Amino acid sequence: MRYPVVLFDLDGTVIDSGAIILASMKHAAETVLGAAPSDRELMATVGGPGLEAQMRTLDPDRVEELVRVYRAHNEPLHEELECCAGMDDVLVRLADQGHRLGIVTAKRRETVELAFDRVPLGHLFEVVVGGDETTRHKPDPEPLLLALQRLGADAEDAAYVGDSPFDIRAAKAGGLHAIGVTWGKIHAREVLEPEQPDALVDTPEELFEHL
Repeated sequence: MRYPVVLFDLDGTVIDSGAIILASMKHAAETVLGAAPSDRELMATVGGPGLEAQMRTLDPDRVEELVRVYRAHNEPLHEELECCAGMDDVLVRLADQGHRLGIVTAKRRETVELAFDRVPLGHLFEVVVGGDETTRHKPDPEPLLLALQRLGADAEDAAYVGDSPFDIRAAKAGGLHAIGVTWGKIHAREVLEPEQPDALVDTPEELFEHL
């Protein structure tokens, strides 16, 4: 076993949430700002320092209102959530092989639990670090290092799997094996490749080649 510990991002990596994130970003921008930014603009910072930082790129003076409108629209949409295709089987197999699994996400813990109420995979993860549990956020490695601390594990024994450039940067900064994934369709392959992850995969099944 190359990496006994495997940490995962949540959105676009474990849960197929890109569509509901985009819908709620559009709703917030239109409702609060009367604006219609492009999909690329709206999704560019998803997976990074968190929702407040995302909204700051839209309008630094109306962050609180944008966040409130986004959450009011987004949370009911979790009823539509599904697991990324094939990830449930891969996670079960990794756990059966003896890997210790964790989640490190920009989502608040409350919203993580909302997701796992709909997609019942939470029991597979030994540790969860939400975006409201650290002072610094991805691409800073602090959230990943907190997860490792809670597991009593070392970075050299761990991989981090995520779909955003922020995930790859955080993994590399923290000394973890960085695996980028393309199936979430939040960030395109051409956005991930320049980050030079240790591996870049297109299907969950390919993870076994790198773990």
